[in-house]
Amino acid sequence: MSEGPERHLVLSWSDVDKLVDVLLPQIRGLGPFDGMVMITRGGVIPGGMLAEVLDITHLLTAAVDFPAKAASAALMAWPSFIQFPDDDLLRGRKLLVVDDVWGSGRTSIAVRERAVGAGASPFTCVMHYNPYRSLFSKAKPDFYGAITDAFIIYPWEVDRGLRGIGMTMPESN
Repeated sequence: MSEGPERHLVLSWSDVDKLVDVLLPQIRGLGPFDGMVMITRGGVIPGGMLAEVLDITHLLTAAVDFPAKAASAALMAWPSFIQFPDDDLLRGRKLLVVDDVWGSGRTSIAVRERAVGAGASPFTCVMHYNPYRSLFSKAKPDFYGAITDAFIIYPWEVDRGLRGIGMTMPESN
């Protein structure tokens, strides 16, 4: 695999609205859902947008942490759950598990599997799916707005995201 420069894609709010429009028929085709688990931090804003249009009111969050080392052994390490809903809040519910991006897939799968262990029926949903980075050849999100190979910068993280790659926002008139 070639190690060329990483491509970056800066999205507008209009781009995000279009992704929601792509996701809605997919989700509604399997819906309705009894609740949502938003993976912090990336899944909070997309989850809120989807909860509003899908009229999901049982909203929960999960915070997941993986070891910082990039070694191959660390890539397969099981995460620490900094925060996760009690099993009683998940048991027997059909849940939408929302994050912004499926890169390696580790976070979405970890949350999905923990929800299954609590007795829920979870379905994963992301704005962007990157099959080229996924560590799971036989798993992918149940719902995704677009496939990409780029590093995505969402409108709610533009200032932070662009600074992190040495770019700045254009000056407005």
